[in-house]
Formats: sequence, structure tokens, C-alpha cells
Amino acid sequence: MGLLDFLTNEIAIDLGTANTLIIQKDKVVVDEPSIIAIDRISGDVLAVGRQAMQMHEKTHENIKTIRPLKDGVIADFNAAEQMIRGMIKMIDTGRKRLFTPSHKMVICIPSGITEVEKRAVRDSAEHAHAKEVYMVYEPIAAAIGLGIDIEQPVGSMVVDIGGGTTEIAVIALSGIVCDQSIRVAGDAFNKDILDYMRRQHNLLIGERTAEKVKMMVGAATTDLDNPPEEYEIRGRDLMTGIPKVVKLSHAEVAFALDKSITKIEEAVLKALEISPPELSADIYDNGIHLTGGGALLRGLDKRLSLKTKLKIHVAEDPLRAVVRGTGQALKDIAGYKSVLMS
Repeated sequence: MGLLDFLTNEIAIDLGTANTLIIQKDKVVVDEPSIIAIDRISGDVLAVGRQAMQMHEKTHENIKTIRPLKDGVIADFNAAEQMIRGMIKMIDTGRKRLFTPSHKMVICIPSGITEVEKRAVRDSAEHAHAKEVYMVYEPIAAAIGLGIDIEQPVGSMVVDIGGGTTEIAVIALSGIVCDQSIRVAGDAFNKDILDYMRRQHNLLIGERTAEKVKMMVGAATTDLDNPPEEYEIRGRDLMTGIPKVVKLSHAEVAFALDKSITKIEEAVLKALEISPPELSADIYDNGIHLTGGGALLRGLDKRLSLKTKLKIHVAEDPLRAVVRGTGQALKDIAGYKSVLMS
């Protein structure tokens, strides 16, 4: 092992709208919300990830929290770079270093991304001391993470519902044959819940509360085998301005999310419609693979199965499928050369 190897860190990053995960040496070393808190006056970074999330929507005028990614792509270039740096620092805690190591990075990106947005990801990584940057499309990373052999002439359909985007792709022979990328995903679900509470219950809640509701009683259909118990939500009454509590059932949440889930269903059907007939036959045999945080929504697999009449397989650990696949691509860069973009 030469000095150069010692100074090079190999990491795989799943840079998500809601969460950022980093894998190093086959281990998930960072799993934090994609958010950063900055001092407005000095411009210093006060907190990254979970700590910044605790400050979100609770700050005074000197502190602002920024979510650098919107709809799966970098919206705030400077904040994204600071966030990537902060998260890489989390890996190196406890080790005193004379030099800042340079990094070899594999980052996954949405399949509907533009060339300009790709450059923004590459520049952010390079500013965070990356020596070599490779990018891989999210659905391909998810397929690798699910253990699908992407090199085979067999069609596999992956639906990855993240925070900002839902990526739907049919993969065969190490490439995406057809894909649909829509900007309806976890964040849109949160907004639906927020709007529903305002309209239906005159209750004003924050983004974090909406996220909590989605996790506790979120559902894609009212017809669940073991429904969750009602959940108490605290917010501000829009009529009186006084804080109040409202109880919410999974059926109400399913109603609130209905429009967004219908959009996802339509995109899945569209992807099935444009896939070549030979691959359609493979998808009929193998079913559809569901990954990403949205895959955890209760009853979503059931609803998609009814709509498409196909088997739906939910990934074992849907939140980490993409980063695991990115990590595997990092281990065998030569083997996955056809799907990596440098």
C-alpha cells in the first residue's frame, strides 16, 4: 500500500433530497438528513444532518436551515458543497490527520437529470476534495443493491420512490432501456398532508410534523391488513391561533395522498407501455421491484399490484438499496464501467 493509497479515501454517496448516505469499506458510515444550518451573519456552518434537522423550522433570524437538494438535484450549490464536506468529516472523526485525504467517489444521480445538473454534482464533489468522481443513475444503483444481475439480457423494472423524485426504469444489458422520472415523491406526500390538515382541520403544521405523520400513519390505501392506530398531531389552530391537538387515522392520510400516488401509478403504467415487448414478458415473470423511502408507505405494494396486475417486490431495506448498489459499483469500478459516468 503506497502513500497515495493511504491518502485516498474511497466512498460511495447516495445524495438524496431527504437523506444522504455514505458507504465506506462496505459499511454505511453516514446516514443523515440532507440539511444544513448556517449562521446568516458570518456564513459559518453551525450544524449538518440530524442536528440541523432538529433546528429546522425552529430558528431565529440569525440562523437559516437549507435543504440543498430539491427534486433530486442540487438547488443550492454552495450549501450542497458545505453539506458534502460536513458529512465526509463525520467519517473521519477520531482520526488526526496531517493531510486532508483526497477521495474517490461514486455518487448516484436521478435518471431525469440534465447535463448542467450533472456538472453541479461533479463540481460539488470536486470542491469537497474528490480526486476521481464517478456517477451512476439511481435506478441502476438500486438494481445492483437489490442483487439483480444487470448485465443479463433480462428486463427488470425498478421503481425508486425517494424524497424528491420517483425514478422508474426498465433495465437490461447494463443500461436503462426506458425510464420515467417524475418529481412526485416523499416531499410531495409531506406537502399533501400539510395541505390536507389546513383544509380539513384548520390546523397549521410544519414540514417535520407532516413527515412524522407519514411515518406513523401514512398509507396508500384505506384497506390495510393491520392498520396503525390513530395518531395525535399538534399544531396551530388557524381560527384561534392557539395550539391544538387533532387525531388522524390512516384512512384520512390515504385520502390526502391519493392524487400523488395516482401520479406514480400513471408513471409506472407509462414506463410499462413504452418498454419493448420482449422485456414486458420478462417483467411479467419477475414483477416490479420497489425501493426508496416511499416503498415503506403502507399498502403501496398492494395498490400498485392491483393497478398493474403484476407481482410487486418491496426491497428488504428500501432506504439503503441505492447506496448499497453505489457501494458495489465503487468496489468494482472496472466491472461496472458501462454504467458509470466519469
